[in-house]
Amino acid sequence: ADGSVRMFDLRHLEHSTIIYEDAQQQPLLRLCWNKQDPNYLATMATDGLEVIILDVRVPCTPVATLKNHTACVNGIAWAPHSSCHICSAADDNQALIWDIQQMPRPIDDPILAYRADGEINQVQWAAGQPDWIAICYNQSMEILRV
Repeated sequence: ADGSVRMFDLRHLEHSTIIYEDAQQQPLLRLCWNKQDPNYLATMATDGLEVIILDVRVPCTPVATLKNHTACVNGIAWAPHSSCHICSAADDNQALIWDIQQMPRPIDDPILAYRADGEINQVQWAAGQPDWIAICYNQSMEILRV
């Protein structure tokens, strides 16, 4: 794990396009494709406090960095019904929903925030019920209406 996101052409596996490289070469913990716009994906480094938004058409340069978490980010989930909404969840007990519509301008604050009673280790945005997000923490699961 070298902290990079690479795209391969299955017909020519010896070549790849580097979409992103973490400056500290931290291994990447998760990667999540935007369900409405396949040009965008989100990732985060192991023990990282931020979510990196990438555009595969613009390799090596993140189009946005979401920085409001104060502890390690554990999960990311794109909205199934919107190309510009993403939820991040972290050890700071917060699930944050971001509107990235203003990219490439900086995105300073989330549009919604929820504080759980423990470190959030998983987040899922329901494909069939886009008004609901599920989070897991401690030994609990909560389903949140957004």
